Amino acid sequence: ASVKRTFERDKKELLRFGVPIETRLDGEGQPTLYTIARTNFYLPYVALVAPPHGRGTAPRNGKVDRFGYHAVRALAFEPDELAVVADAAARVRSLGDPLLAADAVSAMRKLAFDLPVGATAPVDEPHVVSPRAEPNANVFAVLGDALRDRKRVTFDYHAIGSDATARRRVEPYGLFFLNGHWYLAGRDEERDAPRNFRLSRMTGVERNTAKESTPDYAIPADFHLRDHARSRQAWELGDGDAVEAEVEFVRGTGAVTAAAKLGAAVDGHPARRRFVVRRMDAFARWLLSFGGDVRPLSPDALVAEWRDQAARTLALYKDVAAEGARS
Repeated sequence: ASVKRTFERDKKELLRFGVPIETRLDGEGQPTLYTIARTNFYLPYVALVAPPHGRGTAPRNGKVDRFGYHAVRALAFEPDELAVVADAAARVRSLGDPLLAADAVSAMRKLAFDLPVGATAPVDEPHVVSPRAEPNANVFAVLGDALRDRKRVTFDYHAIGSDATARRRVEPYGLFFLNGHWYLAGRDEERDAPRNFRLSRMTGVERNTAKESTPDYAIPADFHLRDHARSRQAWELGDGDAVEAEVEFVRGTGAVTAAAKLGAAVDGHPARRRFVVRRMDAFARWLLSFGGDVRPLSPDALVAEWRDQAARTLALYKDVAAEGARS
């Protein structure tokens, strides 16, 4: 039994690495034999070609088997194609995910092994700026494994709203990148509700190790990570309880009209909208960006935060003006 568990673990690791394993029948007709074809997982020879030699090499007979391009013996890039690959790898390295960055570096190193010096250098174009606080590589590794195996995770989380750190127990639904930060979407078991957690505020991340081969939970069928991430605003990404805020849109400029569409209508008040808010500070900053054309009506905590931020901003500019007058 111990040998079988070890074998199944090793087989699972090979599959995770992308090594295709074929199952075959033994002499008694049972699927107990496994084979690995070297040509199905070794990298093809890479070459750099120039027009008019044509595009990259396709599989023989124009067919792609179930292993994709694993069996391709040679792959040719034109200079412009390789430039796109190199630029994409550079952008991946700038996203703030240390695991993705390491994978991108490894991939380009493999390409550069066969190609001329400098062929894999990225093009000189604007790039994505890294977030101010990058999450720890171990956080990505643990969360990625937990997502793949559907295992619960626990971690210490520093909530920016309350400025407090607490141990959280979460069922991971997915990871997404938004506004320069990585977030974990998942069900907070204590609150029994979906929450978003910024990875850079996590420490001590651990996955549940009980019953390793058995999933702890199932992601709801109606949850779609792409739609979930697209619908998020900065004020919706807090981990605290959501509150309903009512806002009045004073003027009808283009920016104000577009902003109003993000909220829900208020019956009998066409100039007002309702918003679901988890972070008062972020929402107040957004309202202030409209220069008085948008103002909060409720709750009282939001109104107080908005006024406090306005007062501190005004004081800052007064200090700058006074310094300028002295100079």
